[in-house]
Amino acid sequence: MAISRAQLVKELEPGLNALFGMEYKNYEGEHTQIYDTESSDRAFEEEVMLSGFGEAPVKTEGAGVQYDDAQEVFTARYTHQTVALAFALTEEAIEDNLYDKLSARYTKALARSMAQTKQIKAASVLNNGFTTSIGGDGVALFSTSHPTLGGPNLSNTLTTASDLNETSLEQALIDIAAFTDERGLKIAVRGLKLIIPKELQFTAERLMKSQDRVGTADNDINAIRNMGMIPQGYVVNHFLTDTDAWFIKTDAPNGMKMFQRVQLKTAFEGDFDTGNVRYKARERYSFGFSDPRGMFGSPGAA
Repeated sequence: MAISRAQLVKELEPGLNALFGMEYKNYEGEHTQIYDTESSDRAFEEEVMLSGFGEAPVKTEGAGVQYDDAQEVFTARYTHQTVALAFALTEEAIEDNLYDKLSARYTKALARSMAQTKQIKAASVLNNGFTTSIGGDGVALFSTSHPTLGGPNLSNTLTTASDLNETSLEQALIDIAAFTDERGLKIAVRGLKLIIPKELQFTAERLMKSQDRVGTADNDINAIRNMGMIPQGYVVNHFLTDTDAWFIKTDAPNGMKMFQRVQLKTAFEGDFDTGNVRYKARERYSFGFSDPRGMFGSPGAA
């Protein structure tokens, strides 16, 4: 259905002082704080988790050496979605509008809708990370029971869900440092960046930047700050829906990923019969994760 003069009555009459409602600034590019971006030229992308070898056993004198197997463990698949939106303007609405170029105004609105949709989809992986964001290993992104080939299970969430505070943040960093690979060998992984909803930005500021410990009369130093434990600081994601959930991006490779299949494209065309002009925006991408070691999260205590 095309936007006609019936939807633009005030813009067809003299005396209008201002048009407003489409000048708001946007929260843009917040997905880049969560995901590493790669390009794709296929309908979907797959990444395979590999297992190396376990701990080497002692070889007794005269005995044969033991053999171990390396193998594929699981496959993470990224299926690209096509996101598109369009609008149309009647020929008469374009002709009779007195105040603005309708096409310029509504193409900006179209771009805003496309951009915000991308941010919502990006944040949804974390928003659903404790329930429905299922990875290649068959469990949710944040779980205490990610299966591994050599055991024990991997946990990338706190054993007891907790709000963001000094104790829980320190415990999360300790847990990240305890990560092991698929065969139970210790790996050097650390937290890089704290990702939080807007409701926790003041808590994060105090935790990350205070010289001394927060909320105590003791003159102890702020160990997290002094040790440089989260070198990239914290970022606010305005599309996180849980007001007390918080996340730590780690430096584990092949963790959170976005695949860009087709960049944002816009097009317009006129219809010969009606004179209507149609405008369209279209983009293809996918968000997901391969290795759950790439992110640590807590849903908060509530």
